[in-house]
Amino acid sequence: MRLIFLISLCLAGTAFAQTSQQEQRARDIGAQLRCVVCQNQSIEESDAQLAQDMRRVVREELATGASDAEVIERIRESYGDYVLLKPPVQSNTYVLWFFPAILVLLSLGWFLFRRRRETEPLAVETLSQSDETLLKSLMDDKS
Repeated sequence: MRLIFLISLCLAGTAFAQTSQQEQRARDIGAQLRCVVCQNQSIEESDAQLAQDMRRVVREELATGASDAEVIERIRESYGDYVLLKPPVQSNTYVLWFFPAILVLLSLGWFLFRRRRETEPLAVETLSQSDETLLKSLMDDKS
């Protein structure tokens, strides 16, 4: 009787560990997926009904033995690339990935250009002989 109890206790512990591990996988996957209602929250953080449905789908897929990549791909097929919190680098996401860096570089270039322009000495032109004579006569008339 004790042997049966010990065996069942070991099996229950193993099942609990597997369930706990599967739940952690589901949470890790959910942290990578965007709630399409809340937009800036993962489906694990969101309380929206759609996020709850997406969490349920993730857990159902994991229960069938799907890998993490397969679960993410299934959700991606249903909702598109937008559902990924870290979208892949591809031709339709170049602006998303590279625009911030380009903007920083352009801002830095503009700043350096403006700073260089402010520190350049002003060019001083010399007056021609006729202009000097005219200026001198105008100043003498005012005095």
